[in-house]
Amino acid sequence: MNKQEELSPKHQRGVFLRLMTYAIPHKKSLVLAFVLLLLATLGEVAGPLLVKVFIDDYLSPKNFPFTPLILLSGVYISIQVLNSVVSYFQLVKFQEIALKIIQQLRIDVFSKVQNLGMSYFDKTPAGSIVSRVTNDTEAIKDMFVSVLVTFIQSSFLMIGIFIAMFSLNRTLGLICIVLLPIILLIIRTYRKLSSIFYSDMRERLSELNAKLSESIQGMKMIQAFRQEDRLVKEFSQINGGHYESGLKNIKVDGLLLRPAMNLLYVSILVVILNYFGVTHLQSGIEIGVLYAFVSYIDRFFEPVNQIMMRLSLFQQAIVSASRVFKLLDEKELSPQQENKPFVIEQGTIEFKNVSFSYDGKKDVLKSISFKASPGQTIALVGHTGSGKSSIINLFMRFYEFDRGDILIDGISIKEYPLQELRQKVGLVLQDPFLFYGTIMDNIKLYNETITDDRAKEALTFVEATSFVESLPGNYLHKVEERGSTFSSGQRQLLAFARTMAVSPSILVLDEATANIDTETEELIQSSLKKMRYGRTTIAIAHRLSTIQDADEILVLHKGEIVERGNHQQLLTQEGLYYNMYLLQNKHKSSTF
Repeated sequence: MNKQEELSPKHQRGVFLRLMTYAIPHKKSLVLAFVLLLLATLGEVAGPLLVKVFIDDYLSPKNFPFTPLILLSGVYISIQVLNSVVSYFQLVKFQEIALKIIQQLRIDVFSKVQNLGMSYFDKTPAGSIVSRVTNDTEAIKDMFVSVLVTFIQSSFLMIGIFIAMFSLNRTLGLICIVLLPIILLIIRTYRKLSSIFYSDMRERLSELNAKLSESIQGMKMIQAFRQEDRLVKEFSQINGGHYESGLKNIKVDGLLLRPAMNLLYVSILVVILNYFGVTHLQSGIEIGVLYAFVSYIDRFFEPVNQIMMRLSLFQQAIVSASRVFKLLDEKELSPQQENKPFVIEQGTIEFKNVSFSYDGKKDVLKSISFKASPGQTIALVGHTGSGKSSIINLFMRFYEFDRGDILIDGISIKEYPLQELRQKVGLVLQDPFLFYGTIMDNIKLYNETITDDRAKEALTFVEATSFVESLPGNYLHKVEERGSTFSSGQRQLLAFARTMAVSPSILVLDEATANIDTETEELIQSSLKKMRYGRTTIAIAHRLSTIQDADEILVLHKGEIVERGNHQQLLTQEGLYYNMYLLQNKHKSSTF
């Protein structure tokens, strides 16, 4: 859908109606809220009518009987008190419904993000996604909480006022109906102009969030390479664009909102007063009717002004909702499983002629085939961009493939329940991610089947117990965001423990020792051997010294397996692996 279609009235109506579907589960509460609103409207309309009766029947003829006046006063005061109470409860009820609706919308958006495929995150800045989940849903919340409630209240009140005006004077009632098409024309013009500016403002805000997120995540590099001025300049340019769009919309607000309504109000007031003046010369008028009409006109324009002042919020919400629904309709989901009742028992892995492309044009993997049995370790080596990580991405079901097949125990990986795959396949990445919480939280990941004793055993297994017990609080030591207070090696040890706590049948190691110093690496090599024992292991390695004991080493080049064999066999071939080995050992010797 192009930009013009997104801003069309038809599309915006569709967005609004889709938003309204979120109110369906709250039908009973809405009925109650509307009943309360109707009662509040009746109370609001009845006030001027009672004053009209007082003026025409008692004040003008100077007739002041005690009992009828006390009764009239009592009714007026009672209506005002009851109207205040009912208005309070209907407002609370509408606000409660609105907050529940936006709560569900946020859950839907966040759930959708959790199920999007990695290809979506590859091409969408994190700040843009954050903007849709936070800023855009907040704008929609403002619409439900203040705009729609005001629209509904104002619409009920305007209808009640029109009915009351017709009951007082049919001719003036008809004259006042002319206001409706004029008001609708102003609203339509405003929506058409403001939708353009608000759409641009939201895009700019999304870019601001993306730039801010990128800056925070890359702060070390920014400061190390002295990129502060460049980033500030780029941020200022985006911020300037946001300012320009906002200023244009303010000018539209200033022209078409309250000033236009005030002009219309003064014009109709002049018409009414002139009408009553001419009528008075011909046949006379009742002062109470004049008061009631002027009061109703004033009360009519107040909700109109309220609506107009909130049109900006409404337009922001529609634009934001369009962006949110675009995310909810995103088709790039994570690969789906057939969820057949298969269970991984042995863990035998087989790639059969697997080819894959990220963009659908250029293959990054070409006819990859290999097999790994339980207890075997298959190592993947090759220069950057050779396809090693792509093999892992497909095996972990981060991306979908449609050529060839990947089997576990002779069954396509697509047929297993995702829960079975995640439970039986343990992944350790080069840059492990730690969550905010405690050490124990990060090992167990809130898996109720993992006991504290089991988590401690996993830490002991990977030689991490001494490091953890030296921390304040030991196993309950607080982990800051991303584990920033730990060294790379310490984070990696915790990632090992997290993986071993679930006793996986298959291990996937994506250069798992790359960020560990030599001393720590030697410490956990024995742990790695224990981890691999009896398990099928696929390991990506850059340092060839870490995979010399692998049962088979696959050498990749431009997405193809160009060599395979164990360490000694590959050295004997004197091919790509041999050259890589010489290069690394030459580099090692030159550093001493």
